[in-house]
This record gives sequence, structure tokens and C-alpha cells, in this order.
Amino acid sequence: MTGIVSVIIVIVVAVVLGWITSRAWRLRNTALRIVAGLVSGLLTVVLAVVSIVGLAGVYRLYAPHGGPPTAITASASPDRLAVATRRVSGCAGCHSSTGDLPLDGGNMNFLAGLGTLVAPNLTPGGPLKDWSDGEIVRAIREGIDRDGHPLIIMPSDALHNLSDDDVSTLVAYMRTQPAVNHATPSRDLSLPALLLIGAGLFPTAEQPHITAPQIAPPPGTSAYGQYLVDTTGCAVCHGPDLRGRAPGGFGPPAGPNLRVIVPTWQEDAFVKFFRTGQDPNGRNIDNAAMPWKDIGQAYTDDELRAMYTYLHSLT
Repeated sequence: MTGIVSVIIVIVVAVVLGWITSRAWRLRNTALRIVAGLVSGLLTVVLAVVSIVGLAGVYRLYAPHGGPPTAITASASPDRLAVATRRVSGCAGCHSSTGDLPLDGGNMNFLAGLGTLVAPNLTPGGPLKDWSDGEIVRAIREGIDRDGHPLIIMPSDALHNLSDDDVSTLVAYMRTQPAVNHATPSRDLSLPALLLIGAGLFPTAEQPHITAPQIAPPPGTSAYGQYLVDTTGCAVCHGPDLRGRAPGGFGPPAGPNLRVIVPTWQEDAFVKFFRTGQDPNGRNIDNAAMPWKDIGQAYTDDELRAMYTYLHSLT
């Protein structure tokens, strides 16, 4: 609420300065009238712009967004839960206090200097115990919380492509975790953060509402490899077409052009990289720059080969 209070204060100050400006232009002293009118008028315009952009940020974060959650009850077989256990290993970097399972909530403030944002506890001991399965599915794939507010710094742009079966399995896994009592602070954004969001410089996680069934391609195919690449979020670092992303700005490290690199690798070397972190040239890659450990834990050799087949087919 810090940012909302700040926006209200800015609006009040802008109104007061507007009144002062109108009074300044009535002064009898010409020099004083021009100076006071211009200074107070300029400040009024600046604060009016800040107010408008701040209100846009408030709207984008706190007005109801998205469609209604799906009415589902998540369930999964023991085999599917085992798959989910591998998949959610990539979530532990943000949603775990230890960097490992269970997903008891993080310790890092992702908005240091701009507010407070700590990844919440996703075990039955956290706030999800009061959410429906459909609300969790919507949060994962559409970036919308229980109250209809957009999430931020949540990879829903990649998870938006998850199949109905896969996302239901993830929810079922979350319900089976041990309940951990680890409270994390509520999200609280400052005025600068709201201005960045209102100006479109800091996007929310909101994605289009899903209305049609989503089905994953058959395992072992190139199409399944693309599905895994898409839902892993490779495009976040490597660019929307995987041709690499220029460094700079907000977000994770800029990744290289996979359309150039992967076709020069052999399939076994590709799989080995995600097991050891060593590329075919013998270089050991830092997991902080390229999360090969998380990806390696999430996928079997056959799934990695499907990803390789897809990436190798790109020109």
C-alpha cells in the first residue's frame, strides 16, 4: 500500500500547486508573477504526469484483471507426481528458503530499493491452503492471483503454454507437500515501482485468459521438444525466437543465439551439458548465468533429446 498512499499524496500536492499557480498569475508584481507562475506551473505539470502514470500503475496492479478461474479438482497418479517433483525443482530457486524442496517460500526481496516482493510459501502451510485448485492454475498460467490482481516477476509467459494435465499435476504436487509454517512478507510496491509499471517499463505477469483445452504434443517428438523449450522459459533469456537477447535492462542474463549454437553440438553433448554444466568445448558454465542444474533435474535424458531435436531443427 506504500505506493498507493504515495500516489494519493502526489495527487493532493499537484492540486494544491495548481491552486497556487492560479493565484500566482494574479500577482501585481510582473516579475514575481512570471517567476512564481512558471515555477509552480511547471511543478504542477510534473506532479500531474507523475499522478497519471502512478494511477496507471495502480490500475495495472490492483484493478481486477483476467477471467474467472477454472472449476477443477487437481489430482495425479504417483508416476505423475514423480514427474511434478522433477519439474518444480526449477521453482525452488525463488520459492524455497533453502534452494531445495519443499517450496516453503523464499528469502530474497526481488524489489530491493523499489519495495517488497518475496516469493510466497507454496506448501499447504502457506496462503495457497485458502485458494481453490482453479485459482492456483490461473496464477501459474495467467499470472493472476486469487483476487484477480496481476502477479509480477512470475514466469507465466512461459507457463501459459502448460497443458491442462501438466498444470493440474503441479497443483496436485503442491497439495501433497508437507505443510511448512514459513511466513513471507506481503507484496508492497513503492511509488517508483508503480511509475515503472504504469509507464510499461516493468511488465506484470498477466497473460491472456485461457478458455480452450490445452494438450501437450506426444512425448519424444520435435513438437514435444518445442513444448518443453517453451514452458521452460528459454525465450526469457535467449529471446522470443531464440536468436539471443541483447544485454541490458530489467530481467535475467542475456542468453546467446541457440539457433547458431545447438546445431553445432552433438545430441549426447547436449544431454551431458545439462548433467555436468560442461559444454562441448570443455568450458564449465556458471549455473547462475545458465540454470543447467535446474533444467537437468527437471528433465529425463529422453526429454532433453526431444528438446535437442527441436532446437537442432531451427534455422
